[in-house]
Amino acid sequence: MSTGASGGVQAASHTLYITAGSGNSYKPVQVLAQRGAGTPAVHCHLQPIDVLGGETRRPGFLAINPRGQVPFLLTDRGERLGESNAIAWYLAEGSALIPAAPLHRAQAIQWMIFEQTALEPNISPARFFSTLVPALREANAARFPGWLDAGHAGLALLDAHLAEREFLCDSGYGIADIAVFGYTHLAREGGFDLDRHPAVLRWIERVRSQPGHRPVADLLQPLA
Repeated sequence: MSTGASGGVQAASHTLYITAGSGNSYKPVQVLAQRGAGTPAVHCHLQPIDVLGGETRRPGFLAINPRGQVPFLLTDRGERLGESNAIAWYLAEGSALIPAAPLHRAQAIQWMIFEQTALEPNISPARFFSTLVPALREANAARFPGWLDAGHAGLALLDAHLAEREFLCDSGYGIADIAVFGYTHLAREGGFDLDRHPAVLRWIERVRSQPGHRPVADLLQPLA
């Protein structure tokens, strides 16, 4: 699979290891889908990994990524890159998703760090135990109040920022919106009341309306 190509996996392509249902895996795939016409093609084979089935802990995958995490990128030159936002940034290079001005790039990095510190650590586990492995929810029930309180605090800050703007950075829609959207739009699946954050809800709809946007349910589907 590749961006800018209609047939098959290219001979020289990156390999992006991802898992279904993951907001973190979703981010780099969304970047590939939204690089836009007229940008240099990025050929990237999407390799599914069954996290719940224990595939990330097996010797074959650990030989590729000793940390046993997805998403993970193996470049066409054999270079290795982890962390969802770093991979998304790397794959967005050469496209309009990366802001041109230094201040706007710094704003994007700011919000991508915010996503990984204030949103993902709270939304992701709450969603994981509520939606992906609900059988374990009761065993983790004591942790939910902390996740919900901290997650709503982060969402309130995001809501205040978006109250009078369309997208996160002054440059408009880009890599930061993709990164923050990854888990924010899935927050209800973790028990978060997004109705408390109306500006966030409006922003989610604007992100969904962007050209090339794909829903998380399409994560493992071929890129056109």
